[in-house]
Amino acid sequence: MNPHPARRAAAEFLGTGLLVTLVVGSGIMAQGLSPSDIGLELLENSTATALGLTVLILIFAPVSGAHFNPVVTLADYLLSRRAPGGLGPREAALYIPAQIAGGIGGTVLANLMFALPAATASTHDRSAGHLWLGEIVATAGLILLIFALGRTGRGHYGPAAVGAYIGAAYWFTSSTSFANPAVTIARAFTNTFAGIKPSSVPGFILAQLAGAAIGIALIALLYPADPAPAPVDVDTDPATASIELAQATSNGSAP
Repeated sequence: MNPHPARRAAAEFLGTGLLVTLVVGSGIMAQGLSPSDIGLELLENSTATALGLTVLILIFAPVSGAHFNPVVTLADYLLSRRAPGGLGPREAALYIPAQIAGGIGGTVLANLMFALPAATASTHDRSAGHLWLGEIVATAGLILLIFALGRTGRGHYGPAAVGAYIGAAYWFTSSTSFANPAVTIARAFTNTFAGIKPSSVPGFILAQLAGAAIGIALIALLYPADPAPAPVDVDTDPATASIELAQATSNGSAP
């Protein structure tokens, strides 16, 4: 299945938007249910996000691959651009704006569902070196997980594995694992539990790009792509042709 690029971009728009709605909406609900208990609020927020992300991947993966994340799209392009059927520059150029626009729309939707202004600049400052390090770790781990599964034929574990990883990374990273430039930008539009001050956004995105670069390097090191087999030049001499073809077939290089 290879849907039209517009359909794929629409899936990325909707998927990223609903992901941000999950993150922001569950954060607002957590604040209302557990005021003054930051640990319980984080548990509620992370649980809803992990479960919801798994569902969203299952829904949209057949259409677009369910990236929902510009660094995943960039990594997919860089790691698969030489492979048949890999993500091309046209698709990447469609995905990323759709993800950012969808994410902002998801924040607006979450705000409106809880009777808040459609968009309000967050005052939650997240500018600190240890938080940027947390984003590097979270993003590198996410890229490593996704493409390790893909390159080892275990992509069917992706929805549950990615959901579980993000849910866990809420707790083991200092930044609570944004790991996504589109989500980071979108969360600047809500002054609630999940918000991030606009001035903190560039530092987070730079850290995420650095983390993605590390993740890509680890994939190239640990799971290198198999080179395309060289064509077999079968000897035209009938006396040796069958032997040469059998040897090539046993080596996995027959045409």
